Amino acid sequence: MSNFSPPSRRTFLMASGAGVALTGMAMTFHANSKEAPIQLDKYQPEFFTPEEWNFVLAATARLIPSEGDGPGALETHVPVFIDRQLVGYYGNADIWYMQGPHDPQATADRGWQTPLNPAQLYRKAIPAFNAACKERFGKEFKSLAPEQQDEALTALQKGEIKLEPELSIFFTTLLANTKEGYFADPQHGGNFRMQSWKYIGFPGARASYAEWVDQHNRKYPLGPVSIKGERA
Repeated sequence: MSNFSPPSRRTFLMASGAGVALTGMAMTFHANSKEAPIQLDKYQPEFFTPEEWNFVLAATARLIPSEGDGPGALETHVPVFIDRQLVGYYGNADIWYMQGPHDPQATADRGWQTPLNPAQLYRKAIPAFNAACKERFGKEFKSLAPEQQDEALTALQKGEIKLEPELSIFFTTLLANTKEGYFADPQHGGNFRMQSWKYIGFPGARASYAEWVDQHNRKYPLGPVSIKGERA
């Protein structure tokens, strides 16, 4: 979609990955992280209802599309990552300061400005956004053509589709979680088979790079390694 596809998709994703690494917003450890990853079409959501799951599949597929020279959100199982985060302490904001007052108009450096935790935000914002899509386009988001989905997400991003004030950060949260799922270690459910790491040339959790310290302007030849020691 035009708002999310700059001239160099590779540069965009590398820059986004740096931002995600610094914020570490979701990235909570999941109890099932030692299980072998399953195919996306066989995954049974732990948090999302079927309607919500269909929305997240469609929305993340437009934020990081499959078309292009790298893997998209669906290929890297970003929806699985988001689903698993929302059933954990990230979704419940267990370790966050959540007391008011909250100011929906505050800038991002003021922190989480809604009384809803992330799980509540998704649960309330998805049907609200679907209702707005029906009013504007005649169909809920998942049933829109890709171009209309892009238009709807852009309108949400710009505030042209207005949700309740407590839901105003839904787009930025969804986009941030999508990026996090794309670049996280595979044990968290996303970055399936370390596809995004391979795409940007990130070596992952290798234990030592000592032999490469003085080898300037040389491409690193080894593939990524996950925290669990898996190699791609």
